Amino acid sequence: MSRIGRTPITVPAGVDVKLGAGNEITVKGPKGTLQRTLVPQITVELADGIINVTRPNDDKENRSLHGLTRTLVNNMVVGVTDGFSKKLEVNGVGYRATKDGKNLVLNVGYSHQVIISENDDISIEVPAPNAIIISGIDKQKVGQFAADVRKKRPPEPYKGKGIKYEKEIIRRKEGKTGAK
Repeated sequence: MSRIGRTPITVPAGVDVKLGAGNEITVKGPKGTLQRTLVPQITVELADGIINVTRPNDDKENRSLHGLTRTLVNNMVVGVTDGFSKKLEVNGVGYRATKDGKNLVLNVGYSHQVIISENDDISIEVPAPNAIIISGIDKQKVGQFAADVRKKRPPEPYKGKGIKYEKEIIRRKEGKTGAK
């Protein structure tokens, strides 16, 4: 059995989980509501505040979907209770980020400012000119939005300028003069 898939999910107090027809799950908590339709092969059961995910047999497809389904449901429960966040750093001379209403304004070496709007699901904070915090309840949407912001100016390997994740390590390269 999958170690991840067989681990039960404990539903914390204040979180309401509903299983609907067609393997549809709705998780409602203090931060919001998430809904997802799961694959029909995998069975999700709710009993006494504990969610168990089971698979019908040991086919390769069912084994791979077992752990995935359990992780998706767990991320929904964690998202509506605690939420998820990604931290980005802006490195470079003159590079900075500011918040203008609901827009993130980036000055990252282009001749123009890059403006990104936040959605209903995502909130953006700029505690410092070189730090961006993206948060929300859906882990997938938070990660995708952070990747889209990073894509506006990815870090380069020679001077390390650009937008990078907080714990990301940029492998530095030596310039042309370093070969001699």
